[in-house]
Amino acid sequence: MIEFIDSTKSTQLDLIEAIKCGVVSPPHAIVAKFQTAGVGSRGNEWKSLEENLHFSFCVSSKDLPNDIPPNSISIYFAYIMKEYLSNLGSKVWLKWPNDLYINDKKIGGVITTKIKDIYICGIGINLAKSPIFADKLDISLTQNSIAMGYLELLKNKFSWKQIFSKFLVEFEKSRNFTAHVDDKESSLKDAVLLNDGSVVINNKKVYSLR
Repeated sequence: MIEFIDSTKSTQLDLIEAIKCGVVSPPHAIVAKFQTAGVGSRGNEWKSLEENLHFSFCVSSKDLPNDIPPNSISIYFAYIMKEYLSNLGSKVWLKWPNDLYINDKKIGGVITTKIKDIYICGIGINLAKSPIFADKLDISLTQNSIAMGYLELLKNKFSWKQIFSKFLVEFEKSRNFTAHVDDKESSLKDAVLLNDGSVVINNKKVYSLR
């Protein structure tokens, strides 16, 4: 079931609360036209503007391929969104671990939480407007069409092996950027991407942790 609502503080927090209260069960999704306090990486607020994508969904782990490394589930969800948009003509790419980029600017991101055996994934994408330091999607799509199209693609249950083989090639683009490790910016230039989606930076193994 997909809920289409006008506004909320956060589709991610709404869905988490609904699951904890037993109001909804997977599969379920929420799409909001506007949100005031979205959840971003490392607990930061995702500042999104009206007409952009504010989308969260939940899925039971038993309904996903069993080869997905739990700590890299956000990479899995993010890459499927990248594939969906690419299939429609976008030049979007996935920067490790789960940021969506056009060229050298971020257009969106993915964050995932787990409650028991349920994954709750939030996806935010700049569709119509973006902050000065970011960018927006390079093709014209509506919030609702992306959410519905993405969930249909997710039903294909691509294996981690399928997703990772493509992400491994695309990871080379991430080498020009940095990632947060222990709350510090670390270069990905010499990072080693492992089969479980983690990277080794300065002899330390790091997961997406989002």
